[in-house]
Amino acid sequence: MGITLSEDHQMMVDAVRNFARAELTSRDVEWDHTETSCCTELDQLYDMGLMGLRVPEEFGGLNVPTVCYAHIIRELAYASPSVAVTIAVHSMVCEIVNQFATEEAKREILPRLAEPGNLSAFAISEPNSGSDPASARTRARKIDDGYQLNGTKMWVTNGITGRWFVVLARLNDGDNSNALSMFLMDAQQVGVDRNIIHGKMGIRGSETAEMSLEDVFIPEQNLLGEPGWGLRIALSALDGGRIGIASQAVGIACACIDLMVGYAKERVQFEEPIANFQAIQWMIADSQTEMMASQQLIDQAAWLKDQGRSYTQAASMAKLYAAEAANRIAYRGVQVHGGYGYSNEFRIEQFYRDARITSIYEGTSEIQRVVIARNLLREA
Repeated sequence: MGITLSEDHQMMVDAVRNFARAELTSRDVEWDHTETSCCTELDQLYDMGLMGLRVPEEFGGLNVPTVCYAHIIRELAYASPSVAVTIAVHSMVCEIVNQFATEEAKREILPRLAEPGNLSAFAISEPNSGSDPASARTRARKIDDGYQLNGTKMWVTNGITGRWFVVLARLNDGDNSNALSMFLMDAQQVGVDRNIIHGKMGIRGSETAEMSLEDVFIPEQNLLGEPGWGLRIALSALDGGRIGIASQAVGIACACIDLMVGYAKERVQFEEPIANFQAIQWMIADSQTEMMASQQLIDQAAWLKDQGRSYTQAASMAKLYAAEAANRIAYRGVQVHGGYGYSNEFRIEQFYRDARITSIYEGTSEIQRVVIARNLLREA
């Protein structure tokens, strides 16, 4: 299946590539070294329309197809994995609101999500609830005109700057997964306490926060879907989110390959460039092959989504393979650089750390294998 972009969409991807490589690369290095947020660049990203990639045109967004969106995330990740995941999570929330919000909430919130000051976040993980979202303990209680939330969320990307949070909570103290519901929360209110998580191995420019909720108010119209749809919405969102993270992984892999090739041609040992050695050539060849295979899996998953067809298994396959491949490619990149690759003066060291998270968030590689196997066994 050959998947190509339209001329207009290819021009958009090219424009993002040029912008990202010119404007984000050096800043991403600084964010990594200082462990500061990439959200200082949000206004420029909003001006380019990148925060409205998955917002319908009628609400002020670009509404690009998933295939085009995936290529844009890849180009952003090549220069800044932190910016890429910031936009990917925001875009995932845009899709959730568009698909599951009430008409009233859509009209009010979707136009804002494409405008500055309205970064969004996805809050389902908790201190004791990670790969098993059904075990979430955050509580929602029905009150006059809405709901009241109490609980703690962990590992929230965009958790400090974000305003609009999609939050998974257990409604009316029910104990099974059918009691889980999803809410759209405005974090600019009393009762929302957010703390940045420092000391991450990689993607240090991406905000990751712990968030506590104490009697936080959710208007009636900000219930997403129906009561009890929380897990359904979470799993649906993660299907799409995995395409974005797979694309982030490919962007990191592409950058590692370019660094690997450039260094191999310049580094001289035994009186010749190390690019002449078969051991180095094989690492480069394996890396390029795995990167291209990853891109094909992503394109297939994205195309299926654009066609309105089932893409759960395809997204998990793309995310599994691309994330694991990115880790292998980053490993080879450090190996080609030798001792210099172990120093943060060479960017390959940062990509080695950045790649690691892609096989953890939006569902670990182990969870992807469970999803793939269950789908195959169910079909059989």
